[in-house]
Amino acid sequence: MLISKMAAEGGGKEMNEIKTQFTTREGVYKLLTHSEYSRPNRVPFNSQGSNPVKVSFVNVNDQSGNGDRICFNVGRELYFYIYKGVRKAADLSKPIDKRIYKGTQPTCHDFNHLTATAESVSLLVGFSAGQVQLIDPIKKETSKLFNEERLIDKSRVTCVKWVPGSESLFLVSHASGNMYLYNVEHTCGTTAPHYQLLKQGENYSVHTCKSKSTRNPLLKWTVGEGALNEFAFSPDGKFLACVSQDGFLRVFNFDAVELHGTMKSYFGGLLCVCWSPDGKYIVAGGEDDLVTVWSFLDCRVIARGHGHKSWVSVVAFDHYTTSVEESDPMEFSGSDEDFQDQMIHFGRDRANSTQSRLSKRNSTDSRPVSVTYRFGSVGQDTQLCLWDLTEDILFPHLPLSRTRTHTNVMNATSPPAGATIITNASSNTTNGNNSGANTPGINSLSTTLPRSNSLPHSAGTTTTANNTNKAGSGGGVGSGIMDSAIATGVSKFATLSLHDRKERHHEKDHKRNHSMGHISSKSSDKLNLLTKTKTDPAKTLGTLLCPRMEDVPLLEPLICKKIAHERLTVLIFLEDCLVTACQEGFICTWARPGKVGLLSSQNQASSPSGTVV
Repeated sequence: MLISKMAAEGGGKEMNEIKTQFTTREGVYKLLTHSEYSRPNRVPFNSQGSNPVKVSFVNVNDQSGNGDRICFNVGRELYFYIYKGVRKAADLSKPIDKRIYKGTQPTCHDFNHLTATAESVSLLVGFSAGQVQLIDPIKKETSKLFNEERLIDKSRVTCVKWVPGSESLFLVSHASGNMYLYNVEHTCGTTAPHYQLLKQGENYSVHTCKSKSTRNPLLKWTVGEGALNEFAFSPDGKFLACVSQDGFLRVFNFDAVELHGTMKSYFGGLLCVCWSPDGKYIVAGGEDDLVTVWSFLDCRVIARGHGHKSWVSVVAFDHYTTSVEESDPMEFSGSDEDFQDQMIHFGRDRANSTQSRLSKRNSTDSRPVSVTYRFGSVGQDTQLCLWDLTEDILFPHLPLSRTRTHTNVMNATSPPAGATIITNASSNTTNGNNSGANTPGINSLSTTLPRSNSLPHSAGTTTTANNTNKAGSGGGVGSGIMDSAIATGVSKFATLSLHDRKERHHEKDHKRNHSMGHISSKSSDKLNLLTKTKTDPAKTLGTLLCPRMEDVPLLEPLICKKIAHERLTVLIFLEDCLVTACQEGFICTWARPGKVGLLSSQNQASSPSGTVV
């Protein structure tokens, strides 16, 4: 029966088999079935129409050495458990706290790590109707409800986070595209807030709350078009990265309330964002099925990763897998500031030799250091991908990257830095790339695209005749980049062939319908061509905001494994394991190589499903 069902689905064993382990250069990661967390009845949750399952962790530093706590939402329910990780099997019969909500569903949550103790934790919970609740699941008391009457915002809460280093400030984003800064000590008032403009910039504005006595919200940010899907603070807490349904990543200086830089998705909305441990790189994922790596220093896309077959729902850096190799002195033709600028500390006080070596060499040694950043992504295709960001992508001007052998179908060998390749319309490879670049959705990408996990083929070169600004302007931050983006966009628009214009017109309509972009009359489009080039989704392709597929290296995943039956919604890297969760409400623990033996043998002998409830 099962075989015929699988055959009918056209999958067979290989397609539908869910992986329980995978191997990387570090070794084998194994799924610990006894460490699976879910609702106590372990029944798969019917996820139709429900908000994504999310997971939050906190360590309460209790004396037992088992201070990890886990919180997760499934449908209308919210659970709080002791998290035993790789050490012991999960006991689902004893949640520390369980709450069931009526009329609204939890959508996201965040612990305050500063104030957490064994007796008390502060947990913020955002809801589908717009409210935010502050609860203490250890003391079992609800302390405060924010936006209770929905006077501040009526739309779904998409992300909630404590402001780093603060015991009382937190930030909340909504599907309305607004973000609000709250203080837990202040009330929300009984009337709708009145706002006064504080600062305004390109596609964002920030207002203060105008009232006689201090009240929430302290600030209201309006960012982009459509929902603000997620935000993340930089490791030092000074910058804020936001991703929106309009397809834009926007990075702000949080305290100065100023825009630092922007990036546009290849297609559709951006859904998730994260920072590298040192704050130098940002990875975003979304509806273009890609992961995009953006340099914070250079304000430009440095690589894209293609491995998912559907929307990317979570991206996360692995703070514990960063390899650093000592390297011989060699000529370095890139910017010295990559190695001279002070390393931002990872934010975790761990005696990690890799981290200290990375910090020491980056801040004191002008010689290049070989660094590999590890990050992961999960998507609606039920797949987990792991990626390595290697030095030949990060520092493409090194002689090493030009001599390294790799498969590149555009060119047998990498061109020397500064060379200009004129793309030829009659070339099959170029046609493949262009068709991919002009087609909404990534699944139609030609298989001839150069794909490698270490492919520096275009980072130091200029790939099209029209894009000659790229090589020269990639290193600067600020207005220079924006000016060149405008110039590049205008020159590309002016030199399109008739056929390309038709395709671009179709793409413009398609993108506008999907990402709620700027819809304006044709006459005003002409008037605003220069200013709109930076933000109109139809005109960003081929600029620094959104390079073409062939203009940046394309990463391949180290591993790409189907690990669930339903879409994946969580990916968190911990010291001994990584944690994933799917929409059915199952939170899975994957032991890192060498950590699987920590699970005691007596638990291994228990029932197949862990603890019997």
